Amino acid sequence: MKIGIVCYPTFGGSGVVATELGKSLALKGHQIHFITYSQPFRLSYFTENIFYHEVNVSDYPLFEYQPYESALASKIVDVAQHEALDLLHVHYAIPHASAALMAKNILATKNIHIPFITTLHGTDITLVGRDPAFLPVIKYSLENSDAVTAVSESLKQDTLSIFDLHKEVEVIPNFIDLREYNVNIDKCSRHRYATNGEKIMIHISNFRKVKRVDDVLRVFDKVRKQIPTKLILVGDGPERAVIDKLCRELDTCGDIISVGKIADPKDVLSIADLFILPSETESFGLAALEAMAMKIPVISTNTGGLPELNINGVTGYMSNVGDVDDMAKNAVHILSDETTLAMFRTAAYKRAEDFDITKILKEYETLYDVVVKKNKALA
Repeated sequence: MKIGIVCYPTFGGSGVVATELGKSLALKGHQIHFITYSQPFRLSYFTENIFYHEVNVSDYPLFEYQPYESALASKIVDVAQHEALDLLHVHYAIPHASAALMAKNILATKNIHIPFITTLHGTDITLVGRDPAFLPVIKYSLENSDAVTAVSESLKQDTLSIFDLHKEVEVIPNFIDLREYNVNIDKCSRHRYATNGEKIMIHISNFRKVKRVDDVLRVFDKVRKQIPTKLILVGDGPERAVIDKLCRELDTCGDIISVGKIADPKDVLSIADLFILPSETESFGLAALEAMAMKIPVISTNTGGLPELNINGVTGYMSNVGDVDDMAKNAVHILSDETTLAMFRTAAYKRAEDFDITKILKEYETLYDVVVKKNKALA
């Protein structure tokens, strides 16, 4: 099958999932065409069955904001026409679903009938999607998608509620390829970060306000006062200045290592003992799943799709949003005893096995077959 994939090429979870899905499909013999404005950061420059088509937006002085959506729709038309795509799969509703719908309608005038699937990842629905400036367009684009998927049951229910959507939404969760997470602990690297044998907590995100990275620092401050601990921060974003200021106020900067954006976090995850994700909302929690695949228990909030991933008291613990005291108490419980930590590590990995790509890929392929066959029957 020839599949076009539209996604954001940046460090967000939607781009990671889209890229990894494309790579796995390519390994099974499908021809994958990525359509976006730059090379997806997890995409190799030379991979069999994978092709990249760059969307260029001309810089006309007339436009205060460049019309990326129109340029994307035109590029989709071009690729679909000349590569004879069977299917288009767009990740993140804004503006990909509306661009795909526009491209589909243009192609229909050329007697080319191509279906598209929209996969919702979270903030495209729960944050941006609520904005009245976007809501009617998103609703219309979703209702006219040939299929809609969401990465968690929580996100599905949010979508149906926010948009009063009269269309089936199928839940296909995020995934990881467990074969790629068989990384041994680098004791030398661990010693460089924790020179005196301290425990290591880790947080990975895009440092947006919704991630509540300030809570990460507050929890860490409470934990380190009871157990010698270091904190590794992976990522960057708009809350960086807030975090820098807070670590000085708490006098924790000396125990915090900021490594910035990392395309593949497996190596740094391999030396960690505990992952913390105190987000205000998470549609799924892909970063937490990646940690669990590295046998790292998770301290998280109980919001959004996180309860569908993190099993309280088994793979880690969940707390109410903002309850840093409870998060710190739970973190200390896990880190204070090696037997307890080992038990949580084993359970975290076992839970990650439920989201291995070998299981989830079949769900996508089944959906693709259904959508393509239905489209051919209607053409």
